[in-house]
Amino acid sequence: MKVTFLGTGTSQGIPVVGCKCEVCTKGAKKDNRLRTSVMITQNNTQINIDAGPDFRYQMLRAHVDKLDAIIITHCHKDHIAGLDDIRSFNYLYKKAMDIYAMPRDQEAIKREFSYAFDEMPYPGVPDMNLIDMSEEPFTIGDLEIIPLPVMHAKMKVMGFRIGDFSYVTDANYIPEETMNKMTGSKVVVINALRKKHHASHFNLEEALEVLKKLHPEKGYITHISHMMGLQADVEKDLPSFVELAYDGLELEL
Repeated sequence: MKVTFLGTGTSQGIPVVGCKCEVCTKGAKKDNRLRTSVMITQNNTQINIDAGPDFRYQMLRAHVDKLDAIIITHCHKDHIAGLDDIRSFNYLYKKAMDIYAMPRDQEAIKREFSYAFDEMPYPGVPDMNLIDMSEEPFTIGDLEIIPLPVMHAKMKVMGFRIGDFSYVTDANYIPEETMNKMTGSKVVVINALRKKHHASHFNLEEALEVLKKLHPEKGYITHISHMMGLQADVEKDLPSFVELAYDGLELEL
């Protein structure tokens, strides 16, 4: 299985318009992040987790010409705003894109892209096949996917375990039952917005506590804001098995 990090930043991403901080003005390539998203490839199956505002550029940058489905962690704009651009895949493959999402998130998608769900839609609008997702495992092609319910303040968000890869973004609390589902993963990805406390996201210290408890072979931090600091500086103080993820990072599991 191949994992490609298409984006590892946030809506307070890097670089930030008008920001004069060192990260935004002098950051290296790894400090230049698009909104958080990963692509999973196994045999003939290729899926994306989330489709934020940078989705189109992420597809172009990674030279993606095949996408079987998109699974949605939650309905915040930085995770669904790019769904309009699935129309390119609709055109290529002459079929709707399968979008796996919780019912609450499906309703948000229908509101945000109401023109795509009209009884008589305008020609060329994005064609989405919304598929119910719960906390039960499901399969897409060659991939078996285990939802990982976590909390984003008071909002339930889904992370996912696929094989030995567990991925959690936009969380500040992971229930013990979910931790048990993640146990034994070779690679665990956890969000951390910055070093200071945040009301709805893990900070770096909190994310490291989760990774130390699970202690996978490799841990990665994602959903990183410019307030985290320069990647090269932050990584000096991380445990030996943890790194900051970066756009373009590829893993083979």
